[in-house]
Amino acid sequence: MSIRLEHLNYIYSPGTAYEKQALKDICLEIPNGEFVGIIGHTGSGKSTLIQHLNGLIKATSGALYYNEENIYAEGYDMRSLRSQVGLVFQYPEHQLFEVDVMTDVCFGPKNQGLLPEECRKRALEALRLTGLKEKYYNSSPFELSGGQKRRVAIAGVLAMRPKVLVLDEPTAGLDPKGRDDILDQIAYLHRQTDMTVILVSHSMEDIARYADRIIVMNKGTVMYNDKPKKVFAHYRELEKVGLAAPQVTYIMHDLQEKGFPVKTDVTTAAEAADEIMKVLENRG
Repeated sequence: MSIRLEHLNYIYSPGTAYEKQALKDICLEIPNGEFVGIIGHTGSGKSTLIQHLNGLIKATSGALYYNEENIYAEGYDMRSLRSQVGLVFQYPEHQLFEVDVMTDVCFGPKNQGLLPEECRKRALEALRLTGLKEKYYNSSPFELSGGQKRRVAIAGVLAMRPKVLVLDEPTAGLDPKGRDDILDQIAYLHRQTDMTVILVSHSMEDIARYADRIIVMNKGTVMYNDKPKKVFAHYRELEKVGLAAPQVTYIMHDLQEKGFPVKTDVTTAAEAADEIMKVLENRG
């Protein structure tokens, strides 16, 4: 087991007029090598949740285990945890601060105490994995496009060779092609390295396409925790909390209501196309 949360609670500004319980009795397990999607409307607790995973935020109560060790135990090596559980923020500018791309990506391995040669080797490997072109390696990260900045931020985490990659809205603000490029690259990394990937996104289509399992957050609690098809079967309940299912789910329900005997547990465009073709072929 990679990550396990047991009855985890988190309260902002306890004992003040601004006190708010952001997470309530969270119990979750995320096995090694899984691709997990986390969805929820603004303020549902999803960003607060993922910041607990590498110790950026400490729970008010409860426990969080990484490889069966409680990270809140006295003497736990939090620095080691953050090398193994890498977090990429929604805004990559928060993780970029060096004069050029190569120096920036070398920062994490350098902090791990590695020699300059090994730092550069890891940085090169990470940059190639993220698909950033070599011509940008000596450029200032702040002069890059939004998609390129995200690649650098992801490379900076990958260079530390984490076991878990946590991404908070990595495609926010990107055009469709940029979004697909980033997510396809993340999926490629998942397949090539077998690392655990935890993706926070507002896009139901993206989550349905890439995730093995979806965690739905609502008002600081886990509303659903299941495979995409089972989660999106509750699309009416999701609508009530400001979410939805992928568009193809609605299309398939509409087709069924019009008399087409299609399956409605479809969550991706490719699945929808296959299902519609089967029905048309049977009718022919």
